[in-house]
Amino acid sequence: MTYRRDEPAAPFKGDLVLPERALDGVRKRRMFAIGFDLIFITLIVAVLFVVLSVLGIVTFGLTWLLIPPLFPAVALLYNGLSISGPRRATPGMRLMDLEMRLTSGARTPFLNAAVHAILFYLSWTILTPFVLVVSLVARNKRCLHDMLSGVVVTRRTD
Repeated sequence: MTYRRDEPAAPFKGDLVLPERALDGVRKRRMFAIGFDLIFITLIVAVLFVVLSVLGIVTFGLTWLLIPPLFPAVALLYNGLSISGPRRATPGMRLMDLEMRLTSGARTPFLNAAVHAILFYLSWTILTPFVLVVSLVARNKRCLHDMLSGVVVTRRTD
């Protein structure tokens, strides 16, 4: 079944029975979205790294203390702010026509989006094969970190 953008968004109820069009190609699109988002985050971190490195000369190395936590901080803010925003998606997810919501259908608050980002990075670095297996056998194509943070990723409905 093909996906139509003009269909109204309906809240997800009960045990997350979603229409097939909402999940059509989600897994593949998510992989590309993750790649785009990692590129965007890396570019932001690279710019901030250069700025902090130059400022480190002026501040006698004080700003260099901000460099080690730079990638996790940028990734957390990038995911948290963009997913909890009005478009309900990171820039990579928007490119791939995806959005994230709570399992109730409501917009994802910053805290859930930040927890989702933390669980994503932890699960992909520690449990990569298991995370993929979960997504292949789970209903609604949800990954382990989606289930733990109470969110679902679907095709955009608006």
